[in-house]
Amino acid sequence: MHELSLTMNMIEIAEEHARREGATVITSVTMEIGALSGVMPEAMEFAFEACSQGTLADGATLEIRRIPALGRCRECGKESEMESLLDGCTACDSFALDILKGEEMALIELEID
Repeated sequence: MHELSLTMNMIEIAEEHARREGATVITSVTMEIGALSGVMPEAMEFAFEACSQGTLADGATLEIRRIPALGRCRECGKESEMESLLDGCTACDSFALDILKGEEMALIELEID
């Protein structure tokens, strides 16, 4: 479960930013996780509770915003949502898609005291 190490790293980054601002507590963390990122949001939520114990984020809430995947066909130019990396174009059935969004995983917001 690589989500455990990702969660630990995310908490370290959050703590660095919070300390830089003089905070002693992180009350909430907001992340964006793309549908094609390979990260399971449910596993991150589970790991967050365990990994945040004894840190500035102990007791904080974790909000995960799920980002749908979007691809653009190289053949016809149509943009369409994707469920997986194996999806083809919904207009022309080409598998030559450029991924526009959906691979990201980002810490986007902290609430601190």
